[in-house]
Amino acid sequence: MHKENLKRRTKQYALRIMRLTQALPNNQLGWVIGKQLVRSGTSVGANYRAACRARSTAEFIAKLGIVIEEADESAFWLELIIESGMYKKEAIDSLLKETNEIVAIMVSSSNTAKKNDKK
Repeated sequence: MHKENLKRRTKQYALRIMRLTQALPNNQLGWVIGKQLVRSGTSVGANYRAACRARSTAEFIAKLGIVIEEADESAFWLELIIESGMYKKEAIDSLLKETNEIVAIMVSSSNTAKKNDKK
Protein backbone atom coordinates (compact mmCIF):
# COMPACT_ATOMS: atom_id res chain seq x y z
CA MET A 1 0.00 0.00 0.00
CA HIS A 2 1.30 3.45 -0.92
CA LYS A 3 2.58 5.68 1.91
CA GLU A 4 0.17 8.51 1.11
CA ASN A 5 -2.77 6.11 1.24
CA LEU A 6 -1.60 4.81 4.61
CA LYS A 7 -1.15 8.36 5.90
CA ARG A 8 -4.77 9.11 4.97
CA ARG A 9 -5.97 5.80 6.36
CA THR A 10 -4.25 6.27 9.71
CA LYS A 11 -5.56 9.85 9.95
CA GLN A 12 -9.11 8.64 9.27
CA TYR A 13 -8.52 5.96 11.89
CA ALA A 14 -7.56 8.64 14.43
CA LEU A 15 -10.69 10.63 13.61
CA ARG A 16 -12.86 7.53 14.11
CA ILE A 17 -11.17 6.92 17.47
CA MET A 18 -11.83 10.52 18.48
CA ARG A 19 -15.51 10.26 17.54
CA LEU A 20 -15.88 7.03 19.49
CA THR A 21 -14.27 8.46 22.62
CA GLN A 22 -16.70 11.39 22.51
CA ALA A 23 -19.57 8.90 22.52
CA LEU A 24 -18.37 6.92 25.54
CA PRO A 25 -20.29 7.27 28.81
CA ASN A 26 -19.82 10.59 30.57
CA ASN A 27 -18.47 9.08 33.78
CA GLN A 28 -15.09 8.34 35.34
CA LEU A 29 -14.71 4.98 33.59
CA GLY A 30 -15.62 6.49 30.22
CA TRP A 31 -13.12 9.30 30.73
CA VAL A 32 -10.26 7.02 31.78
CA ILE A 33 -10.75 4.48 29.00
CA GLY A 34 -11.44 7.22 26.46
CA LYS A 35 -8.28 9.09 27.38
CA GLN A 36 -6.17 5.96 26.98
CA LEU A 37 -7.81 5.08 23.66
CA VAL A 38 -7.52 8.54 22.18
CA ARG A 39 -3.82 8.69 23.08
CA SER A 40 -2.96 5.34 21.53
CA GLY A 41 -5.35 5.66 18.59
CA THR A 42 -4.18 9.09 17.47
CA SER A 43 -0.57 8.07 18.02
CA VAL A 44 -0.89 5.48 15.24
CA GLY A 45 -1.16 8.13 12.51
CA ALA A 46 1.33 10.51 14.07
CA ASN A 47 3.98 7.83 14.41
CA TYR A 48 3.33 6.47 10.92
CA ARG A 49 3.98 9.96 9.55
CA ALA A 50 7.21 10.03 11.55
CA ALA A 51 8.17 6.64 10.10
CA CYS A 52 7.68 8.04 6.60
CA ARG A 53 10.26 10.71 7.42
CA ALA A 54 12.80 8.23 8.78
CA ARG A 55 16.41 8.91 7.82
CA SER A 56 17.41 5.27 7.71
CA THR A 57 15.91 1.82 7.41
CA ALA A 58 16.70 1.16 11.07
CA GLU A 59 14.82 4.30 12.11
CA PHE A 60 11.91 3.37 9.83
CA ILE A 61 11.69 -0.09 11.41
CA ALA A 62 11.90 1.37 14.93
CA LYS A 63 9.13 3.89 14.26
CA LEU A 64 6.93 1.21 12.69
CA GLY A 65 7.44 -0.73 15.91
CA ILE A 66 5.89 2.17 17.80
CA VAL A 67 2.96 2.25 15.35
CA ILE A 68 2.41 -1.47 15.91
CA GLU A 69 2.54 -1.07 19.71
CA GLU A 70 0.08 1.84 19.70
CA ALA A 71 -2.34 0.10 17.34
CA ASP A 72 -2.20 -3.07 19.43
CA GLU A 73 -2.85 -1.02 22.57
CA SER A 74 -5.82 0.57 20.81
CA ALA A 75 -7.16 -2.91 20.06
CA PHE A 76 -6.90 -3.69 23.78
CA TRP A 77 -8.95 -0.63 24.78
CA LEU A 78 -11.54 -1.35 22.08
CA GLU A 79 -11.85 -4.93 23.30
CA LEU A 80 -12.33 -3.68 26.87
CA ILE A 81 -15.04 -1.27 25.73
CA ILE A 82 -16.84 -4.10 23.93
CA GLU A 83 -16.42 -6.74 26.64
CA SER A 84 -17.46 -4.39 29.44
CA GLY A 85 -20.64 -3.45 27.58
CA MET A 86 -19.64 0.21 27.71
CA TYR A 87 -20.61 0.66 24.06
CA LYS A 88 -22.44 -1.38 21.42
CA LYS A 89 -20.25 -4.13 19.95
CA GLU A 90 -21.82 -3.71 16.50
CA ALA A 91 -20.79 -0.05 16.46
CA ILE A 92 -17.15 -0.85 17.30
CA ASP A 93 -16.57 -4.04 15.30
CA SER A 94 -15.52 -2.25 12.10
CA LEU A 95 -13.11 -0.03 14.06
CA LEU A 96 -11.57 -3.05 15.76
CA LYS A 97 -11.26 -4.73 12.35
CA GLU A 98 -9.49 -1.64 10.99
CA THR A 99 -7.17 -1.67 14.00
CA ASN A 100 -6.20 -5.29 13.34
CA GLU A 101 -5.70 -4.56 9.63
CA ILE A 102 -3.40 -1.64 10.44
CA VAL A 103 -1.38 -3.88 12.79
CA ALA A 104 -1.07 -6.52 10.06
CA ILE A 105 -0.01 -3.97 7.42
CA MET A 106 2.60 -2.43 9.70
CA VAL A 107 4.00 -5.81 10.78
CA SER A 108 4.27 -6.83 7.13
CA SER A 109 5.97 -3.52 6.23
CA SER A 110 8.40 -3.89 9.10
CA ASN A 111 9.24 -7.47 8.12
CA THR A 112 9.79 -6.44 4.50
CA ALA A 113 12.05 -3.55 5.54
CA LYS A 114 14.06 -5.90 7.78
CA LYS A 115 14.41 -8.43 4.98
CA ASN A 116 15.46 -5.77 2.46
CA ASP A 117 17.92 -4.26 4.91
CA LYS A 118 19.79 -7.57 5.19
CA LYS A 119 20.37 -7.78 1.42
